[in-house]
Amino acid sequence: MSDAIHQEVTFNATPSRVYAALMDSGEHATFTANGAAEISRDAGGAFSAHGGEIVGRNIELVPDRRIVQAWRVKHWPEGVYSVIRFELEDDNGGTRLVFDHWGAPEEQREHLAEGWKQRYWEPLQRYLG
Repeated sequence: MSDAIHQEVTFNATPSRVYAALMDSGEHATFTANGAAEISRDAGGAFSAHGGEIVGRNIELVPDRRIVQAWRVKHWPEGVYSVIRFELEDDNGGTRLVFDHWGAPEEQREHLAEGWKQRYWEPLQRYLG
């Protein structure tokens, strides 16, 4: 899909630890440092992050391996969602995270791609050590 944001990053933590940090409301809010998060751990469950600026639903959850979510920024037009996928792979005791984000409005893709790096990957690497 040509409109996808594709990023790959490694962490010095197990896939289980990375999954937990992404899916635990408190940990998510702590490492992103940008407002409260409320994250359901159930497929079909709702989530919000960054103080309610990001909202959506979990589509598929495979503990310690995969997170797929319908994801949107609060100010997008009503009913407009994108899809994000986190794939977690063991990498010699660490984690290789393969991330894809499809369907974001074209004019926001560059901003979102940079945001994933600045608001997620870099602070998560620091948080996990």
